[in-house]
Amino acid sequence: MATLAAVIASTHHPFYYKASTAPPEERPPFADEWVAKIMAFRETLTRARPDVLVMVGSDHFHQLWLDNMPQFLIGKAPFYDAGYYNEEREFGLPRMLLRGQEDLSAHMLRGGIDGGFDLAFSNELRIDHSITCPIITLRPEADLPIVPVYTNIFAPPLPQPKRFVQLGRMIRELVESWPSDLRVAVVGTGHLSLELGGPRQFGPHGPDPEFDRKAVEWIASGDIEASLAEVTLDSLWTPGNATHGFMDFMLMMGVAGEGAKADHVDTLDLFHTMEAYFTWYPAGAPE
Repeated sequence: MATLAAVIASTHHPFYYKASTAPPEERPPFADEWVAKIMAFRETLTRARPDVLVMVGSDHFHQLWLDNMPQFLIGKAPFYDAGYYNEEREFGLPRMLLRGQEDLSAHMLRGGIDGGFDLAFSNELRIDHSITCPIITLRPEADLPIVPVYTNIFAPPLPQPKRFVQLGRMIRELVESWPSDLRVAVVGTGHLSLELGGPRQFGPHGPDPEFDRKAVEWIASGDIEASLAEVTLDSLWTPGNATHGFMDFMLMMGVAGEGAKADHVDTLDLFHTMEAYFTWYPAGAPE
């Protein structure tokens, strides 16, 4: 069966690419520290020697809209166009063409549906920065095939937080039951406290540092029970109007497992959000 080589969770800040590639005179003052943290984070994936990436993210109303909004969707295409004009215009993000791993997509769809998740699928999924940003930070060569998994964190009615955890557990079961000798890394991105378009968007740090502190502790220690006891769809409005993206972190905690302590934890306070990076090695740290 396939090996779950790594479980990796992070935020996905679209400004990283521009901040890290700008000439010295245009680089923001925090760029060097940010790049150093990303280089260390990238090494955690490299050490795992993955053959395939399962990429968990959320469409930012680029392809999926209110006329047809799946709660959970898996891509099953041979290739994925990645990038949109506004992402190029605002953030300087590059367009990409990513290979798909169709066999694993099909296995996850069949097993997920049989296991109680009525998953949607797409043969024509186009990917945005929730997946291209971790490609840039973790695997800029963009040379590994992917299975994209999209979750709905933006358009109510949203799934309950516990459903994200359950899907994470299911993803792990499906990866580990895939009849293959390949090494799979599950990579997911979400948000800590985050405000978009509101009065708390541009502060010296995230809009709710106390929530960020607790969230990092939950994730790093694998305390799924504590996060589920406190996090609800209603409560997530309080730290910031886009904090429902934390449920994708909860999904990744489900992949890592209850009580699984992260092997790599790092954070960085930026000008309106805390960046956070976590890696687990379910089979033990690589040599």
